[in-house]
Amino acid sequence: MMHRLAGPTALLVLVPQAAFAHAGHGDAAGLAQGFAHPLGGADHLLAMVAVGLLAAARGGRALWAVPLAFLGMMALGGALGAAGTALPFVEAGIGLSVVAFGLAAALGAGLPLAAAAALVGFFALFHGHAHGAEMPETASGLAYGLGFLAATALLHAAGLGLGLLAGRFGRGRAVPLAGAAVALSGIAVLARAL
Repeated sequence: MMHRLAGPTALLVLVPQAAFAHAGHGDAAGLAQGFAHPLGGADHLLAMVAVGLLAAARGGRALWAVPLAFLGMMALGGALGAAGTALPFVEAGIGLSVVAFGLAAALGAGLPLAAAAALVGFFALFHGHAHGAEMPETASGLAYGLGFLAATALLHAAGLGLGLLAGRFGRGRAVPLAGAAVALSGIAVLARAL
């Protein structure tokens, strides 16, 4: 099964590189820069994948509602960051999100859907703000935003896929263990942010 994913995974890795080959061309540069931003740090990677793990652990409507809650609120946070609106404790919020999402994934099956969506939505503001505030001045705001939303959606999908596969083959223990590992990693991320 995993060898079948190697080709599409390689293609996803190369797509942003192809876009970088044309840097400086307005929307293409903004899209590529936005796409690359969530992939550039362990804090974002861990949090985005953990959102997918949480959705998989919760199951049902959470499979789409939890990632969409994150994406919607991240877009709002990105707009606030790009507009220069201050948001306190952004780095601490991002670090804390990794811990919170990991713990939620570990306990996710019993978490009400509204609570899971509210949790990821709250912390998505911090992630979005960081993306928007760090947008290069030469980037198209819309293209940059679409880029970081697309990368985030792919990372959520990766977490969902891992969570669903782990749930199928891990006898119910794999997703909570993965969530706990993310939470422990989040403590290190949070320590660096403080």
